[in-house]
Amino acid sequence: MAEIQGKADSGGKGGKKRAKKMSTKIDMTPMVDLAFLLLTFFMLTTTFAKPNVMQLTMPVKKTDDVEDTKIKASQAMTIILGKDNKAYYYFGLNTPNDKTVPKPELKVTNFSASGIRQVLLDRQRRSPEPIILIKPTEDSKYKNMVDILDEMNITNQKKYALVKVPKDDLDLIKDSAL
Repeated sequence: MAEIQGKADSGGKGGKKRAKKMSTKIDMTPMVDLAFLLLTFFMLTTTFAKPNVMQLTMPVKKTDDVEDTKIKASQAMTIILGKDNKAYYYFGLNTPNDKTVPKPELKVTNFSASGIRQVLLDRQRRSPEPIILIKPTEDSKYKNMVDILDEMNITNQKKYALVKVPKDDLDLIKDSAL
């Protein structure tokens, strides 16, 4: 049991004799119990920072009667995540089998605010409803994919998809040697 004891006064120097004061005895146990009850109450009822979650919409499983969605080349923009934190991009679609469509011009940038974010904002200004195709290569890092998804959220892109990298796009990177 916790207690505080005061010093008894003996009266000091001569003169009148005073009655001897008794020390006060205060039991601190209930106050400590109350403090811990309040502490646990506020710890359990407080709201800590809620985790931020990005909403992802997953596609429906592909069946035989459903065909792939076709997109216009004028709306398409492809971002290929490469090694060494590089992001390759081109506008339109890479269709090497179609000889009437010219080979896309591959450009390279990084994941900074003046890099891929600026490219996405410029594309959004030119084409109001762009469709972004994100293609991570085997050499890219998971951090790069998270960064590009964050950029989609920051630049408020409505339509984007994670797609496997076809061999044609890998050949495009090898041929450009950026």
